[in-house]
Amino acid sequence: MASQIDPKDPDYPYLMVDRKKLLAQQTKEFDGKKMCWIPDDKEGFVKAEIQSTKGDDITVKCIDSNQDRTVKKDDLQQMNPPKYEMIEDMANMTFLNEASVLHNLRARYSNSLIYRQIFKLTYLRSQAAVPQNRRDKYSNSLVY
Repeated sequence: MASQIDPKDPDYPYLMVDRKKLLAQQTKEFDGKKMCWIPDDKEGFVKAEIQSTKGDDITVKCIDSNQDRTVKKDDLQQMNPPKYEMIEDMANMTFLNEASVLHNLRARYSNSLIYRQIFKLTYLRSQAAVPQNRRDKYSNSLVY
């Protein structure tokens, strides 16, 4: 489906990921056994690296704040490898969990990329609610 979008289209930058940025993201160092998401009151979830495990308590180091925290094993969520950074179709993620979806949407939003699968579904649902004679007032430029 991505091949149907013309690079000359003015909406192209909002629909497609810059391959150079994506390559830089995807080549970051990653250890799938240590990296995880932990709940955070302010951000929702933050990246963390597992330091040690004692029963159900896991000590992690938050990546952004460099702070150590202890969380319950059930509160951890697995992190996807960097190759899934800003992925267009989240159904392809290895770990489709709340933290990974939120992170992907946040990363795409901060890079001015709309999430097309949701947009497309929302657009089609909204079109079903619009009377047939008024549909010409809505643009199809972002929907392929």
